[in-house]
Amino acid sequence: MGIFASMNKGNVFLLLNGESPEKLPDFSNYEVICATDGAYQFLEKNKVKPNFISGDFDSIENLPKGIEVIHTPNQDFTDFDKILQILFEKGFKNIDVYGASGKEQDHFLGNLHTTIQWKNKLNLTFFDNHSRYFLIDTSIKIANCKNNIISLIPFPTATNISTKGLQYPLHKEDLTFGKRIGTRNMAIENHIEISFESGELFIFINH
Repeated sequence: MGIFASMNKGNVFLLLNGESPEKLPDFSNYEVICATDGAYQFLEKNKVKPNFISGDFDSIENLPKGIEVIHTPNQDFTDFDKILQILFEKGFKNIDVYGASGKEQDHFLGNLHTTIQWKNKLNLTFFDNHSRYFLIDTSIKIANCKNNIISLIPFPTATNISTKGLQYPLHKEDLTFGKRIGTRNMAIENHIEISFESGELFIFINH
């Protein structure tokens, strides 16, 4: 029955095979630790035992023992999409994703694409060595932001955006990738608010 049979559906730590985190989080905050096959070696090196790993395992010569291994050979989907499907089917919803950026940037853009596909089913928050970022619903309030760099990135368009608490506020303005985006703004208040009418909008908060 695997690790999920008696487990509460809490937060998930997911490691992908992008740039490895310089600092690992407090794993006591997570019910599940998992990774794609290419990222597993980083956890092994840091003596972190995941609950399971998944992928096509073309990058691992010897499969680990004592860890649930879920083989997902279907090449029509990325390893990220396939492991999200596993977590969704097991009832998990809140997922912190590490290693989604860095290295090959086509993978990073593909991961943003996958995030939009899952936006109505999963809550995905990404962490890298410079920022955290996430896709927002049509409105959000974010705490503990003062003096942080805030970027608003449409993917590809978000309309009628309004913000509060930023150095350069937006008042019912549109952003479109290739025309105008909202990079390198500054939070001047501890709490900021962002709302928009339609489209897709990622928020990046630099450390």
